[in-house]
Amino acid sequence: MARIAVGGFQHETNTFASTNATFADFEIHDAWPGLTRGPELFEAVSGLNLGLQGFINSARTDEHDLVPLLWCSAEPSSYVTEDAFERIMAMLVEDLENKGPFDAVFLDLHGAMVAEHTQDGEGETLERVRHVVGLDIPVVNTLDLHANITERMVALSSAMTIYRTYPHVDMEITGERCYRLLTRLLAGETLYKGFARSPFLVPLSAQWTDAQPNRSFYDRIVGQELQGLANSDLALGFPPADILECGPASVAYDPDSLRAQEAADQIMDAFIAAEGDFDNTLLSADQAVQQAMTEATGPVVLADAQDNPGAGGTSDTVGILEALVRNRAQGAALGLLWDPAVAREAHALGENATFDVALGGKSGRPGQSPFRGRFKVERLGDGVFDCTGEMYRGTRTNLGPTAVLTVVDDNCDVKVVISSQRFQNLDQACFRHIGIEPTDQQILVVKSTVHFRADYGPIASRTLVVESPGEHPCRLTNLDYRLLREGVRLGPMGPEHCRD
Repeated sequence: MARIAVGGFQHETNTFASTNATFADFEIHDAWPGLTRGPELFEAVSGLNLGLQGFINSARTDEHDLVPLLWCSAEPSSYVTEDAFERIMAMLVEDLENKGPFDAVFLDLHGAMVAEHTQDGEGETLERVRHVVGLDIPVVNTLDLHANITERMVALSSAMTIYRTYPHVDMEITGERCYRLLTRLLAGETLYKGFARSPFLVPLSAQWTDAQPNRSFYDRIVGQELQGLANSDLALGFPPADILECGPASVAYDPDSLRAQEAADQIMDAFIAAEGDFDNTLLSADQAVQQAMTEATGPVVLADAQDNPGAGGTSDTVGILEALVRNRAQGAALGLLWDPAVAREAHALGENATFDVALGGKSGRPGQSPFRGRFKVERLGDGVFDCTGEMYRGTRTNLGPTAVLTVVDDNCDVKVVISSQRFQNLDQACFRHIGIEPTDQQILVVKSTVHFRADYGPIASRTLVVESPGEHPCRLTNLDYRLLREGVRLGPMGPEHCRD
């Protein structure tokens, strides 16, 4: 039986976004638990689709002694403040120092954290862990499929496993895979590392793993393991992160050092060979609404991909809302639009009230302004509900006061779900919890890029990805990179990045 420290510290950082992640953001319980330290960690993550929970379940089966550190995450945004990073790291280091010694450490990380004072949040985290526990014990971790893997992360981690699905329905499974690698390390086996990096970036809107060419890469990874390789993985990267080592990368582990590097190279070679096959089709808001209205049956799902709060978007831009009204859409529902001030006003007025209001567009993004109109308060809610889809199964959200507002306009039928906390609409419960049945709508607008496909895909008659205003551009040439390394292509078959 081994004594294993377990914890997690996650943030996906869009360095082009306008709002930083403060310490308070890590304390909030939204979809995932807020900052939790010590024994309460086990209850906080129990039943959730998380790498940490998958690792815990597997380790408990073998009756290892698990020592809880801390868990925390914050909704994607711009930089993690130095204050937040250092306060959380101080807790993590203190627990490692006071609760040791350990035979191993497991951390559930994201892989795309950038703090105000470091480009490489996970590399810095792993380095500080190593400073406490040393270089002789295994330190293993899970990563998100959108990780920007750095050389320092690879060097400091004994082994890492990465989600293989987007939407991320395999987070718990990824933790289980990480545990299996750790058992080999604890048994004294040496696992050598292979690592390879892509010469181009891939926007999130082209990273859906059920579509080609992405599906072929993960099929190849499974094939390598069926042939006896210890493990290999591919991170597709998080492109709205202006850091030196941004981009896709492959990693592999095996007792044979040559085989490990060959496996990583094989995956990356296949990835590069498929560069021209990635699909990043984007429609304007008007095109998408007009096409949705011509479909004989609904719901047609419109992905407001660039205002995705799960990629650092503000979740309050109104480009698609304006297009719905302008094109006289019928049977349309949009969610979740973040506007706590309007949510409070709606609650103060009560159901069935009508009022004139400036909705959304308040985050200060240049060129954005609210949608000004008259609305009826259809329904009010507290924002507390259980997610029912595969990705967030077992998760209870708390989005604060919510409301359904209907646009008062005889020419259209448009409903908007307002929330007081930013939350990616990746689960049908975002509509159902407040009285909107998704399958009854002709048009569903979700502020999400790909994650929505897991729960909305089965009910969608058609899915369209929309290029509407937001802080997560899906055309990477629209991002003003300054720190990204020279020569990286900005998207598949895109131009090479050149520093000024």
